[in-house]
Amino acid sequence: MSEAVQPRTVLASSDSAPEGRARVAIQKVGRFLSGMVLPNIGAFIAWGLITALFIPTGWFPNESLATLVGPMIKYLLPLLIGYTGGKMVHDTRGGVIGAVGTMGVVIGTDIPMFLGAMIMGPLSAWVLKQFDRAVEGKIRSGFEMLVNNFSSGIIGGLLAIGAYAGIGPVVESINKVLASGVEFLVNHHLIPLANILIEPGKVLFLNNAINHGVLGPIALEQSSATGKSLLFMLESNPGPGILLAYWVFGRGMVKQSATGAIIIHFLGGIHEIYFPYILMNPRLILAVIGGGVTGTAVFSLTGAGLVATPSPGSIFAYIAMTPKGGYISMLSGVLAAAAVSFLLASLLLKTSRQTAEGDLESATEKMKRMKAESKGQPAASVASPAASAVTAAPASGVKKSKAEVAKIVFACDAGMGSSAMGATILRKKLGQAKANVKVINTAIGEIPDDADIVITHRSLTDRARLKVSTAEHISIDDFLRAAEYDELVRRLGNTDSDS
Repeated sequence: MSEAVQPRTVLASSDSAPEGRARVAIQKVGRFLSGMVLPNIGAFIAWGLITALFIPTGWFPNESLATLVGPMIKYLLPLLIGYTGGKMVHDTRGGVIGAVGTMGVVIGTDIPMFLGAMIMGPLSAWVLKQFDRAVEGKIRSGFEMLVNNFSSGIIGGLLAIGAYAGIGPVVESINKVLASGVEFLVNHHLIPLANILIEPGKVLFLNNAINHGVLGPIALEQSSATGKSLLFMLESNPGPGILLAYWVFGRGMVKQSATGAIIIHFLGGIHEIYFPYILMNPRLILAVIGGGVTGTAVFSLTGAGLVATPSPGSIFAYIAMTPKGGYISMLSGVLAAAAVSFLLASLLLKTSRQTAEGDLESATEKMKRMKAESKGQPAASVASPAASAVTAAPASGVKKSKAEVAKIVFACDAGMGSSAMGATILRKKLGQAKANVKVINTAIGEIPDDADIVITHRSLTDRARLKVSTAEHISIDDFLRAAEYDELVRRLGNTDSDS
């Protein structure tokens, strides 16, 4: 069997296996949960900064400004999650009723109701969506606004009452059980064992689900009570030990690429950058597990914690979210995780039968397939060079002329990670070519209507085309190294090399 066919056969068999289907199902749920949180990360950071600065133990204690902390975590943040979850299900109309339903669980309990918001936001929007489908085409002309407004008001009110009386207390009980379990692990110094599950889960693209869907809600409740939480640090530790090992012991392209990957991971907080390096040599999962367990153990023993979610998981975010007096314990855990994962990865690389140079391109392609699956997209097979040439063409099939292009939009799921890196790279290239073109990045669901060119990973292009059909769409495989960037620069630049 040829090398071009074998990966497709393996992929098909893995997808059909029960464990493959289970992994994709978990990824879909995790993607939905994290999708409710990621657009609101700025609000969480704002709350974290206000908490770190103005509470009695903060850097600049201020009794008046500290009064913002309680209402923000009890009302603002859950309502934002509920609105976002509802909007994901039924657009703005779903967002509004999602917030109304969420208010029921917020008022019906005494704790920050993030889990309740993740339930009531989408559930409320789904109920309204079913009603809208049932009455579609049956409303007499002229009464549409009346029916729409009163239906959402009546259904929203009933859902809020139901959430207040029923769902809120149930979720509060579940939350208390989860919190008690976490407290048990912390008190018995067992919390580092969580990284045995967390680290492999990250490589399977469950990182956002783990961080924002599971750990985040419990951590925020702990932070509101004690001013910090260790749980914020379990998944997001930015220690780049694996990449350091490849930088020291790798060869060829792997060694060269590791340098930039370290910067993107440690400073930029984009953890997906190191996943291909592990997929290239799966034994290295032991190194990240060892580093994760060590870092969390140091955090636990030294009493480390952050006041809010460090997103993205950058050392700068860690510094910003660390409470007063907590920097030594925070840095100790990050450095310990990096040191242990570096030592273990170095040992595994030196004793591996594989070369330290590895096959980064194949591992990256495998990562792209896994990421596509995690986003609910069909996993792309390994294409031949001829097929690659076809996918490199604009997905819309129509190139816009230089005079027609004023705005280029990079889009990814959250609009903060890979698309931001791609936009920065192209913006710099176009600036050097003196091209007067605006380049921005955004979430796939928020692509502006005036976009002239939209650049996405090929697994997202169909969704982007549905969002803005009039734009030229370009599919790429790698936001960091795309040949399409240079082709755009030649098309749009104002240098002597223009074609």
